[in-house]
Amino acid sequence: MRGDGLYGARTQATYAHAGFGARVPRGPAPALIVVDLTRGFTEAGFPSGSDLSDVVAAAARLLGAAHAAGVPVVCTSIEYTDAEADGDSVAWLRKATGMRGLRVGREAVAIDPRLPVAETDHRVVKKGASAFSGTGLAALLAGLRVDTVVVCGATTSGCVRATVVDAVQSGLNVLVPREAVGDRAEGPHEAALFDMDAKYGDVVGLDDAVSYLRQRNDD
Repeated sequence: MRGDGLYGARTQATYAHAGFGARVPRGPAPALIVVDLTRGFTEAGFPSGSDLSDVVAAAARLLGAAHAAGVPVVCTSIEYTDAEADGDSVAWLRKATGMRGLRVGREAVAIDPRLPVAETDHRVVKKGASAFSGTGLAALLAGLRVDTVVVCGATTSGCVRATVVDAVQSGLNVLVPREAVGDRAEGPHEAALFDMDAKYGDVVGLDDAVSYLRQRNDD
């Protein structure tokens, strides 16, 4: 378990005493989940976004490794119809009102064009934070016999963390490449990384995650 300077020895000791921070196994059947790296999140010109160019570049490396090794890729996006965005049917939008701009067909919901997404990659459209909530993602991964997911994307404290929690609750091992996740502010980003690494998955370096995906070719 790593705090990277934000958490002192006392916090580390408290979590270790509680039994958090064990390393997870890495199975032979991984998948890559790219969470919401759409223009509305990766470009600062959108109200819901920030400049995540470094995260996009890191995610592009993961996509390249996954494609080369035949590892399944799932790309997610948040998209609302006008009725959903303008109405009161989506509870999350009562709190996160800025998400109302993520409407079907608009530029904000397009996958960042800098990502080498393939036609064979899977797409999941969601209405909430977790890529598992209200979608067919769990069934898709089960059908692919996936045992481990590498999760990257945005935002670290929001949709990435929610997806990681639900992945664990779906019986999957989880890796989160630090360089390939991003947020609007450093504090929530680092807190979410600490929390995920302590309780739900392993926060790892980008090179480590790329090497793990490439191992699929060696099997």
